[in-house]
Amino acid sequence: MTRTISVLVVDDHPIVLDGVRHLVDSTPWIAVAGFARTGREAVVLAEQTQPDVVLLDLRLPDMLGPEVVHGIHRGAPEAQIVLFTAYPDHAAVQPALAAGARAVVLKDADRADLVDIIRRAATGEPLTAGSGTGPGPGEISQLLTRKLRQYALTRREYDILRHISMGETNPEIAAALGLTRNTVKTYVQSALTKLGARNRIEALNRLNELGLL
Repeated sequence: MTRTISVLVVDDHPIVLDGVRHLVDSTPWIAVAGFARTGREAVVLAEQTQPDVVLLDLRLPDMLGPEVVHGIHRGAPEAQIVLFTAYPDHAAVQPALAAGARAVVLKDADRADLVDIIRRAATGEPLTAGSGTGPGPGEISQLLTRKLRQYALTRREYDILRHISMGETNPEIAAALGLTRNTVKTYVQSALTKLGARNRIEALNRLNELGLL
């Protein structure tokens, strides 16, 4: 490489942060732009540091993956976001890719694979599923469909619950999805019944337990 690539690492596990720090220290053309342990920290640091690449864990304590992707792109539009996860079948992967993330790489990927993905993301080369990476978007969509079918949830019910998880109200969800407020309310009640939840908070907790948020 003829230039240094700056990388922002977003993960709430110290062991992962230490591992990436060691990787970066041993790769002369990669520099750490910063480390963030929450989505909000990631959004702020991305705007401050303008990294070339963001390695983003999906399971953060304060924000959903797609929400973090949108936040980073608002403040650092040139940053290339790579999802860095131990759960390639997590339901948030597809929405995060749809929000603008470039690729998925597994946390147990070989060092050479991770370095290559960082390089390719920073230089704008195509990124596809391969050695060390997670499944492609089509495979992820199929995994999500199977999970939803397993718990008898429709895709519309899931989409509405995902909007709820991002703090949106029924009127906001109705406007976003082109539905009436009463239709949204009906879908919510149906989803609560299927999940055995008494309220929206219980439903979101249940989805999180099932790996659907």
